[in-house]
Amino acid sequence: MYLPQHFVETDMSEISSLVADFPLAALVVNTAEGLVANHLPLMEDGNSALIGHIALDNDLHRQVSDGHEVLAIFRGEDAYVSPNWYATKPLHHRHVPTWNYQVVHVHGKISFQRDHKARLAAVGRLTKLHEAKIGEADPWKMSDAPKEYLLEMLDRIVAFRIDVTRVVAKSKLSQNREDADFRSTATVLESRGKAGLAARMRRMKR
Repeated sequence: MYLPQHFVETDMSEISSLVADFPLAALVVNTAEGLVANHLPLMEDGNSALIGHIALDNDLHRQVSDGHEVLAIFRGEDAYVSPNWYATKPLHHRHVPTWNYQVVHVHGKISFQRDHKARLAAVGRLTKLHEAKIGEADPWKMSDAPKEYLLEMLDRIVAFRIDVTRVVAKSKLSQNREDADFRSTATVLESRGKAGLAARMRRMKR
């Protein structure tokens, strides 16, 4: 990934926040057939691993073996940025369009877990996390489903763990602009339905 120094993200709390808030990752692997990408919800397991699961019919667990290098790409909120939004535009017009975004690249080694306990844990933890996020008064629990049906569904998946070897993150959030342009850009983005992106911009500038 092209990564100018002023866009390097090193704040681990921000990186973890991006993984947690935008969990649908693109999982990229190099196989004998070439590059393969799957889009999967992942979650952190401590600071050094990710966990998830795939359908049994997904060839990923047959295309690569345990210990294979993989890349999980998490992408946060993004937006086009118009030069018209810069406060200094009327002064010199020396501006061009750009795009604001955040991404996290997690490199690691994958291992597949086919036993019942691992599959149950992978689904259970992910479900509990996201049921809590949506804030239902009565969150769905795995025990809500008939036992036989749940066992049947679990038999159709393969759990996996990615032991992290390297993390590279990028926050391109107008932090290289003049303060007036930075502030005006955040204000316009907020007014156009990108409050989350504007909030992350302002948090970076604190």
